[in-house]
Amino acid sequence: MKIALVFGSSGLVGQQLVEQLIQNNSYQKIKLFVRKKPNIKNPKIEIIETKFDNLEILSSEINGDGCFFCIGTTKKNSPEKLEYQRVELELPKKIANLAKQNAIQSFIFVSSGYANSKSSGDYLRFKGLVEEELISLKFNNLGILRPSFLLGNRKEKRIGEKIGIIVFKILSPLMLGPLKRMKPIHVKVVASAMIKIAQLEPKQIIFESDEIVKLNED
Repeated sequence: MKIALVFGSSGLVGQQLVEQLIQNNSYQKIKLFVRKKPNIKNPKIEIIETKFDNLEILSSEINGDGCFFCIGTTKKNSPEKLEYQRVELELPKKIANLAKQNAIQSFIFVSSGYANSKSSGDYLRFKGLVEEELISLKFNNLGILRPSFLLGNRKEKRIGEKIGIIVFKILSPLMLGPLKRMKPIHVKVVASAMIKIAQLEPKQIIFESDEIVKLNED
């Protein structure tokens, strides 16, 4: 029986991930690292209230079999560039390094389609830089997921993103070949793929959006 560590359990992907981990018999404990105590009750769940600006004091808690990272923010929620950089770049790198120090075998990271460390935009550049850091740490099992537009029930309504999803849904049947990775993908599919990668330990490291879908079909 395994212990899962989840960072970002309150987000769109994270909520679905926790639901699926609860239903998965391979996991006996699910450790949620959170700023505020969530309204969730299940015998598998262990809540660890976390000060993310001082993770060292909780380093001993970062132990288990697999670490699932799906924390993210937006420029709207983190308008200050340094705070945005802290959440999108420094935080995942710090947690990954602590996980490696504590001999965690699997690290599963939700990145973004077209992540690139040389991108001119902060979002894709930070995701790309985190990917490079994760690869350099040489986890026994590393999964980097690059989903396209995420479908699901959002707490926060982002007008631009909502319009984009509608447009991509309309265009989806026309997205063939290399464009398949741009098709919208449901958070249930992403969460399921995260667990599958953690359990199956495939040799592949980076999964584009269409490959995430295919992984669930296999």
